[in-house]
Amino acid sequence: MDDQLNLCVHKLDKQLTHLSTLTQLLDSELESLAARKGDGLKDLAREKLTLLNNIQKLDKEISGFDKYLFEQEKAKVITAKIENLLIECKQKNEVNAQAAHQANLSIKDLKEILIGAPSSVTYSQDGAVVSQNNELVKNLKA
Repeated sequence: MDDQLNLCVHKLDKQLTHLSTLTQLLDSELESLAARKGDGLKDLAREKLTLLNNIQKLDKEISGFDKYLFEQEKAKVITAKIENLLIECKQKNEVNAQAAHQANLSIKDLKEILIGAPSSVTYSQDGAVVSQNNELVKNLKA
């Protein structure tokens, strides 16, 4: 009985360590997004995927333990910490996704400016689409 509890606590501790690492990784990811370091993002994405796979595998192992083990005080404390870290990771991941989306929109807008795409699309009085050409890059020789 104690061996099972100790093994369960050990696996929970390991999961807590993985989630702490993921939290730090998500912080680094946000820093790279803010600094627009694309190369760093590729490396972080690989690390994140590996870590998520490890978390998922360990989660399957933990789910195999009897439910009564999680009612023990040692396991309860770690489980509460894990749940808090999961919430934190989800929030950080949402912030990172929004930052990545905004960065993508900024790059798209810049690209359209540079290639001379219409800067605005409006409608005429009769409902026809009217696009205003961007004069910024006309006659630009690079």
